[in-house]
Amino acid sequence: MSNAVLVVDMVVGFLEPGRNLYCGDESREIIPRVQRLLDRERAQGAEVFFICDTHDPDDLEFQMFPVHCVRGTEEAEPIPELRSYEGTIVRKRRYSAFFETDLERRLSELNPDKVIICGVCTDICVMHTASDARNRDYVVEVPTDCVASFDQSAHGYALEHMEKILGAKLVSSSTSR
Repeated sequence: MSNAVLVVDMVVGFLEPGRNLYCGDESREIIPRVQRLLDRERAQGAEVFFICDTHDPDDLEFQMFPVHCVRGTEEAEPIPELRSYEGTIVRKRRYSAFFETDLERRLSELNPDKVIICGVCTDICVMHTASDARNRDYVVEVPTDCVASFDQSAHGYALEHMEKILGAKLVSSSTSR
């Protein structure tokens, strides 16, 4: 068996300056670490899934957040820095990558040793995806230097919650494996 890497919402709408839900310059700092994580995991045979926030133009989420990552727009696509990596795109419309997607089936077929989750936002889509993965009894690992959020206090809370409540293993991307 091998690992599965879920690259959550590292899309243009969240990581390119000037977008409605840009996560900020600090969030962009994880990009080279995510690239190294993907290089290492792919070399070990891991399957990569790019989880892409993708909404219909009238999505009810826009009552809470500004319009973002609309289906068919560049915002819903992986950032240019990650487009050369081989992986499967999974389009989601809610916080969890498991909600109304085929990710559960794909992971069941793969039967990974562990699910490694990286990306943005730590306190929203990363945490909800980690919760649903743990609820499906996957071993979950979160490289803390490969996740980020626009809200640093919520980022810290989410990491603590994922470790102490959900049972995810928090690691550094350089020591993971």
